[in-house]
Amino acid sequence: MRLDTLSALNAERAARRAALIVTDPGDGSQRLVRAAAIDADPLGPLLRERLRSGRSGLAEGPDGRPVFVAVHAPPVRFVVVGAVHISQALVPLAGQLGLDLTVIDPRTAFASPERFPGVRLIAEWPDKALEEIGPLDAYTALAALTHDPKIDDPALVAALRADCAYIGALGSRKTHARRVERLMQAGFDAAAIGRIHAPIGLDIGAVSPAEIALSILAQLVATLRKGRIEDRTEAPAAARAGA
Repeated sequence: MRLDTLSALNAERAARRAALIVTDPGDGSQRLVRAAAIDADPLGPLLRERLRSGRSGLAEGPDGRPVFVAVHAPPVRFVVVGAVHISQALVPLAGQLGLDLTVIDPRTAFASPERFPGVRLIAEWPDKALEEIGPLDAYTALAALTHDPKIDDPALVAALRADCAYIGALGSRKTHARRVERLMQAGFDAAAIGRIHAPIGLDIGAVSPAEIALSILAQLVATLRKGRIEDRTEAPAAARAGA
């Protein structure tokens, strides 16, 4: 790889932006395509699909010539607000999926290393905790699980403003209706609020914390793999506890 191409790729990585390296196997020439420039590229549809799937590999260009597309996307950060039983169940599953998990909760009785061994745990209010994590972005997923608006709402506001890849919130429809009212008062429109998966998780009939954790991660993966444009009216989720 040429030094200027490598430097440009490293700059995109440092900024947590996706990029693709397109190689012509015939002559070995390479070029970098930034995520923001995909749609204007001659290989746009192919590159978009490769970025969506996260898979590098050989493909056929529009002229019939083979190209090798290497996908370089930031690791997905998973921010879980609430050190609850569901969060404990999320830990091993998130690890197997390669998610960079952080749990935040100002309630030190819940946010303890004994309950979350080996997990990045921040026992602070969301505003301060999110500053410590770093800027949220399109490769961040956030799940609000406390049922406490004082804790969940600031995190949801930050996630909406950052256009996070996935945003979910625990609670019943009644709980979410009140949440919608608060977010509208905070200046968000219906389209923005509609990005929140609430009740959180796919509707698999989940009951236990482990089952609800599974439904959340299934929804998160489906959202990432389908891309940012998806049907926001999917079936209600399993996590209906609380009103």
